[in-house]
Amino acid sequence: MPRSHDAIRDYITAHSLREPPALAVLRRDNETRPRFNMQFTPESAQLLQLLIKLMGARRGIEIGTFTGYSGLAIALALPEDGRLICCDVSADYTQIARRHWAAAGIADKIELRLGPARDTLDALIAAGGTGQFDFMLIDADKTGYDSYYERGLILLRAGGLIAIDNVLWGGAVADRSGGGVETEALRTLNDKIAGDDRVDVSMLALGDGLTLARKR
Repeated sequence: MPRSHDAIRDYITAHSLREPPALAVLRRDNETRPRFNMQFTPESAQLLQLLIKLMGARRGIEIGTFTGYSGLAIALALPEDGRLICCDVSADYTQIARRHWAAAGIADKIELRLGPARDTLDALIAAGGTGQFDFMLIDADKTGYDSYYERGLILLRAGGLIAIDNVLWGGAVADRSGGGVETEALRTLNDKIAGDDRVDVSMLALGDGLTLARKR
């Protein structure tokens, strides 16, 4: 007898998800907030942690921090000398992130830069950051995704990984017309990456869609 999608998802979660206590505390904190749906999913965070460890990654960039769940997950996966630059524009949300990072004992691994992410990435490039990073997570304003992706390809080393969240956008990208500027921006980027010979790519139906692009 066919099993329901929810039953299969629950089975997978029960048999694979290992959410560290510090992440569980932050997730429960977020559940009390009005924009809880902005949080990176635990399943996606765990996959990113696994990939970071497999890569032996030490230097990363996060675009879009919110209250710090994905940043905390990444920092927990990094080695002691690993460093993560987090880019966000909200002092209020990232204040929550700072508190949880400190409680988890990983605050020294994270450098938070408040301001437009494009400016931060351009500054990193200007400071000689080309090819100096191992991975980038993009999970911010959807209309900015393409510019973050292009800058990521400059900043990442060969073999570096770009992870892009929300690429399915609730399924709206599958409709070839309409959906507003954010949907169109995601749809256009998805089309672009699918044919981009600068990367190896896999789009996963994880969370709201997660694209993994490895720089060749």
